[in-house]
Amino acid sequence: MLHKIEWVYCPICGNKTRNKIREDTILRNYPLYCPKCRQETLIEVTNLRMTVIAEPDAKTQSR
Repeated sequence: MLHKIEWVYCPICGNKTRNKIREDTILRNYPLYCPKCRQETLIEVTNLRMTVIAEPDAKTQSR
């Protein structure tokens, strides 16, 4: 059985990363690193669909 294979593209700059995924690949909370823009983004992948996980910003402490 042949699986469809695609490159994972950076959600920030749109360039190819060093990762490939197959159509049966499932990633959860995967830290995707882009060598071009040097950013790390948390992603989820299911059925060749990538979703960026928005991390909550740090909150300032009130006194």
